[in-house]
Amino acid sequence: MKPKQKAGTAFRALDILYLALMILPLVAGMLIASYDKPFSGAISITGARILWRSSEPVLFDYIQISEAQVNSWLVMISITGLCLYLTHGLTERADSVRQHVAEWCVEKCEKLVRENMGEFFLNYAPFIASILALSAFSSLTSLLGMFAPTSDINVCAGWAILVFAVITAAKFRCGPLMYVRSFTEPVPAIAILNVISEVATPLSMSFRHYGNVMSGAVISVLISAALSKLSQLLLGWLPGVLGTVPFLRIGLPAVLSVYFDIFSGCLQAYIFAMLTMLYVSGGFPMDEYLKRQANKQKKIASQAV
Repeated sequence: MKPKQKAGTAFRALDILYLALMILPLVAGMLIASYDKPFSGAISITGARILWRSSEPVLFDYIQISEAQVNSWLVMISITGLCLYLTHGLTERADSVRQHVAEWCVEKCEKLVRENMGEFFLNYAPFIASILALSAFSSLTSLLGMFAPTSDINVCAGWAILVFAVITAAKFRCGPLMYVRSFTEPVPAIAILNVISEVATPLSMSFRHYGNVMSGAVISVLISAALSKLSQLLLGWLPGVLGTVPFLRIGLPAVLSVYFDIFSGCLQAYIFAMLTMLYVSGGFPMDEYLKRQANKQKKIASQAV
């Protein structure tokens, strides 16, 4: 880390650049969400809009870019800007709020990995932090009127496939033969069940995350629509424009949003990260790996003698 120095013009300019990198993608996402979006008073629960589609099929299908894909990239750019801002101008001794926040995030993430995976897996902390941030911020974008990427099964499936690749790489640390042999444990008769369980891992992770986030959005829309109808039924007799104002929708949907959009979104991010840690640490052949490392050290020691 560099020693503390007085912030100059270049330092402030970089701060402004990082803040813009953090804020402008979210503004762009809100503009995309409001652009060419038809208004309808009826209940409408749809998936992500298709923003662009190729005119000709490529490899038997059309290439499509959906709102969920664009918002995912916008969230990643915004998180990158946040990380650059928090880590800009680090010093040996924390003397700014942003450095305290950055160090707190690192310490909490390392503590989470250490408690759930062990000291040996501490190098997975940045990956787990990325999963937590991307999932939580993606769900929270619904508060800005954007289509939450976690409400699209394709996005959650992509994350699950990436995590599955990391899990499989951990299982391959002792070689492919050891990986194949693990399907025959504890007895060879259940090998087919172990294969099904292996394939079901990314499926269950993606559908669990998508289902919980999407169900919250659906419930919020249904309750909001029901309150509008109830308000019209009970208060429609009020004179003039007052009879058209959905008074019962004032306040309660915002309270529900605290759970469905904030608490539930952050909870699902935590669960997804926890499952990742458990699958990686549980699938890693620790005993065999330590045994091989010990044999390797003995061989090196014998050759040195």
